[in-house]
Amino acid sequence: MAMDLERVVEQARETFESGGTRSYHWRRSQLRALKDLLLEREAAICEALKLDLGKHRVEAYRDEIGFVIKSVDYALQNIKKWMKPEKVSVPLVAFPTTSEVVPEPLGVVLIFASWNFPIGLSLEPLIGAISAGNSVVLKPSELASASSKFLATNLPKYLDNKAVSVIEGGPLVGQQLLEQKWDKIFFTGSARIGRIVMTAAAKHLTPVCLELGGKCPAIIDSLSRSRDVKVTINRVAGAKWGFCSGQACIAIDYLLVEEKYAPFLVDLLKEKIKNCYMRPADLTRIVNKQHFQRLRQMIEHPLVADTVVHGGSLDQENLYIEPTILLDPPLDSEVMKEEIFGPLLPIITLKKIADSIEFLKGRPKPLVIYAFTNDEKLKKRIIEETSSGTVAFNDAVIQFALDTLPFGGTGESGFGKYHGRFSFDQFSHRKAVMRRNFCLEFSFRYPPWNERKLQFIRYTYSFNYVGLLLLFLGLKRCTST
Repeated sequence: MAMDLERVVEQARETFESGGTRSYHWRRSQLRALKDLLLEREAAICEALKLDLGKHRVEAYRDEIGFVIKSVDYALQNIKKWMKPEKVSVPLVAFPTTSEVVPEPLGVVLIFASWNFPIGLSLEPLIGAISAGNSVVLKPSELASASSKFLATNLPKYLDNKAVSVIEGGPLVGQQLLEQKWDKIFFTGSARIGRIVMTAAAKHLTPVCLELGGKCPAIIDSLSRSRDVKVTINRVAGAKWGFCSGQACIAIDYLLVEEKYAPFLVDLLKEKIKNCYMRPADLTRIVNKQHFQRLRQMIEHPLVADTVVHGGSLDQENLYIEPTILLDPPLDSEVMKEEIFGPLLPIITLKKIADSIEFLKGRPKPLVIYAFTNDEKLKKRIIEETSSGTVAFNDAVIQFALDTLPFGGTGESGFGKYHGRFSFDQFSHRKAVMRRNFCLEFSFRYPPWNERKLQFIRYTYSFNYVGLLLLFLGLKRCTST
């Protein structure tokens, strides 16, 4: 297997070095072929996602198929503009000089995809890598085996299989891939595996992009208008239970709310669950028994079990956990220390909502901070006093779909941005290019040194053109310092 992997990487590098992936025509043709795959094989993708996660086909289209088609269309509309060199200004003192920034592909990149959105989070970074003109090796998650098999079977039928390869397998294959030399590694997954990826990448000084997770909070302010409250409940519930059953890095992990508002909020969430999230057919199941047991241990801990105010039903045979609400579980419990990645929603109460700022500042930086409020002062404080990959006001999850916003974390939630133009930049090297001719030469740049040359250099760095001219014409005397 190791020899096979070496050959795959070698072929990808040979293809890249041949120059074929650099052309606009190749990049555009691959993106169009990727879109054809999504359109023509929609039913098969839905079936794979149903087998892996029990996703309803509407959810599968919303979060993976349609989402990626949108991203491909955006790249197709903009790729020619992204590829163009960018002219940059040059000080007059450097005349005659022109400068530009030229985006060039990195080379051969490795993409590790995750299991919770096994199609979308495989193809979204692939769009950026192709747009930037790279060769790519994609490693789907073995935990979503049907989706992995779909990609391995179908991507070679649509894309240039000398430039884009899919490697299936488990942790051993992942380890063998990390032993190869890459020009970029893009990883989506847990912080634990992210550390392993970084350690391996350091051997070759390979740059990495880590898209990790974290506990994404939602601050729920006391809203006065009934419509605002209704919309908030819709969006909070959708971002917890309607988005891969909470098995997503950008899903709401827990709520922060004032004590007096908590009972009202719990009642509204209960009603929402009853109306929208009770049918197992409408909910993604837990990915496997290991993750099911992890969630079970969280909720069955004696000090946590007593805080369940709704739900808690477990069906191990079908890997189904009922949408569950917990009110004030211990802050040192597993459910509040670790990313939940499931349909459990803790609600933490505060004396006043402004206390949420200090609460968040004392914890690791999350991937996203959500806040539902009309208080502009609170919004300003959240932006200025907290740190996170993204801040989203009065909605949740939708920011992930906006191609004009960078997506990524900070601190323990990861680093490196992608989506839209940011995906193109993630897989590109922005090369500085300067052009100058032989017309003018300034001797003050070189020894032997004297006070006059020092004065020339002082005026040059301060862009004092009048002083330079007077000094050049001998109308200004040098003063030693």
